[in-house]
Amino acid sequence: MRVISRRRLREFWEHHPDARASLESWFIDVKHASWQKPEDIKAIYRNASIIGNNRVVFNIKVNKYRLIVSVHYAYQIVFVR
Repeated sequence: MRVISRRRLREFWEHHPDARASLESWFIDVKHASWQKPEDIKAIYRNASIIGNNRVVFNIKVNKYRLIVSVHYAYQIVFVR
């Protein structure tokens, strides 16, 4: 998957340094993923919430933070919201 935009993740962890390791790990995992449908995400991230319009909420740092993304499966793109 292609993640757009890593800059938003970096800006967030600059303000919340305790989230950096979790976000970097998430970024690497997603970059190497090839999701075709929401069930592919749930297979890896059981605590992820699939919400409408191809959006997914990931729990970061044991649910201290939430990361909302929009997934375009056909184009293999994840947009960080």
